[in-house]
Amino acid sequence: MEKFTVTLPLTGEYLTTVRLTTGGLCALAGFDVDTAEDYKVCVTESLLILKRNGFSTASIEFTVGDALGCAVSGVGEVGEMGDSLEDGISRALLLALLGTVDFVKESDRVVKIVFEG
Repeated sequence: MEKFTVTLPLTGEYLTTVRLTTGGLCALAGFDVDTAEDYKVCVTESLLILKRNGFSTASIEFTVGDALGCAVSGVGEVGEMGDSLEDGISRALLLALLGTVDFVKESDRVVKIVFEG
């Protein structure tokens, strides 16, 4: 099992880079095109949830083995929380695409999202 970790600011231009990186890791894991696209959506939505929960930076740890695991964590200081309705939509999308997702909270704020594909 190998780990690949990236830490990035939660701004638009870096989200595109993360999607490309995720796609490459999905290819290593043997995902078909549709499954890889779903996984990329899940990583992006996880980052958006953390951004709406006040984080300006996130760390993504991918675990490549029999499956592709992903842990997306907020890093550093937190600011104001954003739109909870959009959070609900992102959560529903993650659950629909993955089935099992662990949302780790501290003080009513999502600080980490863990899933496996």
